[in-house]
Amino acid sequence: AVVSTQSTGDGGWTESKKSEFVNKVFSQVDEYAPGFSDSVVGYDALAPPDLERIFGLTGGNIYQGAMGLDQLFTQRPTYLTPAYTTPVSGLYVCGSSAHPGGGVLGAPGRNCSKVVLQNKKKHGF
Repeated sequence: AVVSTQSTGDGGWTESKKSEFVNKVFSQVDEYAPGFSDSVVGYDALAPPDLERIFGLTGGNIYQGAMGLDQLFTQRPTYLTPAYTTPVSGLYVCGSSAHPGGGVLGAPGRNCSKVVLQNKKKHGF
């Protein structure tokens, strides 16, 4: 299971806080699937600071940018880069910062590849 949470910005993710968070999540799952906690053999709890340190995700944000109103749908990562294109010819945006965002695994890359193939047909590059 993957549970995502945002950074608190205060560096307050101690090992005991992470353990407390995991226990809260497990107890919530236990309400719907009794015995879940007892069935867990092991887990890794990576807080936003861990994600930043290990994977280089700024602020530990798995969505690579705020999901504000100005960055939704085709405006990800900015309205200046519509439909996965950039001002640099042949350079495309296809990561979690692109539409539909990091929560939909693989979709930005798939969508971008379709645009690349369309542009190749249209422009011959």
